[in-house]
Amino acid sequence: MTKPTKTKAQTRKEIESQIESFIRQQGEIEQVEMGASGLQDGKYNTSHMGFIEPKKDRTPLNHVVAAIQQRKSDKKPPLPLAKPKQPKKKVIYDDFGDPIRYVWED
Repeated sequence: MTKPTKTKAQTRKEIESQIESFIRQQGEIEQVEMGASGLQDGKYNTSHMGFIEPKKDRTPLNHVVAAIQQRKSDKKPPLPLAKPKQPKKKVIYDDFGDPIRYVWED
């Protein structure tokens, strides 16, 4: 049996009660400037940032790509496999459209 999941309203109520109990115990809520909580010693933590280094020049490889594309286009498409013809089942109907028998045809 699984526990019933909390609804958003229940979660909000629980958080509000935790905040109220914190304030009742002489706790203070201090205002912080936007973005200040992500700073370390007044600076951003650069170890978590990507793209710090300048963009490196890339070596153009257009001739290599062209050679690969040429090799791809030079290949002949594979021929479809020729399946041996199998006999087919044909239904013989009477004058009223009811099936009478089946005949195998090549």
